[in-house]
Amino acid sequence: MARHTTSPIHEDLRLVDADRLRRLVRMGAYEGHTGGLARGKLQANVVVVPRSFACDFHQFCVRNPKPCPLVGVSRAGSPLVPALGDIDVRTDAPQYNIYHFGELIRQKTDIIDLWQDDFAAFALGSSLTVEPTLAEKGVKLRRLGRGKASPKFRTRIKTSRVGPFGGEMVVSMRPIRLCDVDKVRVLTARFPHAHGSPVHVGEPSIIGIDDLMAPDWGDAVEIMENEVPVFWASSITAQDALARAELAISIMVSPGHMMITDVDARADAGTFKVY
Repeated sequence: MARHTTSPIHEDLRLVDADRLRRLVRMGAYEGHTGGLARGKLQANVVVVPRSFACDFHQFCVRNPKPCPLVGVSRAGSPLVPALGDIDVRTDAPQYNIYHFGELIRQKTDIIDLWQDDFAAFALGSSLTVEPTLAEKGVKLRRLGRGKASPKFRTRIKTSRVGPFGGEMVVSMRPIRLCDVDKVRVLTARFPHAHGSPVHVGEPSIIGIDDLMAPDWGDAVEIMENEVPVFWASSITAQDALARAELAISIMVSPGHMMITDVDARADAGTFKVY
């Protein structure tokens, strides 16, 4: 499949529906961030592991639903996730990170040439799903600027280990106005498959974060007057668990470059059939 280099401007795609946006990504016509796009649709991270580790990783997600909200699973060897729509995990995210024994070795805009018959793919709901709703309800989210990613921090909160997968929970942080914190709690709780409500608000040292200006992933954001740091569980927890497991190969979408699904963002937890 030919991958084109011309990319539309992010702002031009805000009103494009999920199907058309996904086709642009699949053709290689858009390789950028997906935050704020495809309003009303669930955005998902993608994790690809060899079949021999699929059962353990599946159980890791089940036991740690806050950082790893499982919304779709492919059949072994299949890149399709019918539960989420017309989805091909090899092409439908703008950018992928490729890991070799836990080390990031390269980034690609598709993984067609890397796909193997024994791969299994998992889709994890992304908090980017919620941002349009917050904006519609008057919650002001400060943008970091082009090419920057929201800060992520490793905490002292332990995950439930399964097989080779374990470690601490990773959280994302957004500065929120003090007057909006209660509203944010209520609104994000409606999206359990996009990490749901915050895991912590306020003093970062309580969850083991020493310096907000030194994130483990992403870019630092200063907390302004009348703001408070708000922390959500992050699917980078899965990336960290994969790195610790040191698999010969594993794949995740690059942070901020999510896969757009056909699932309504506010779907109830009971409506998801992951297979």
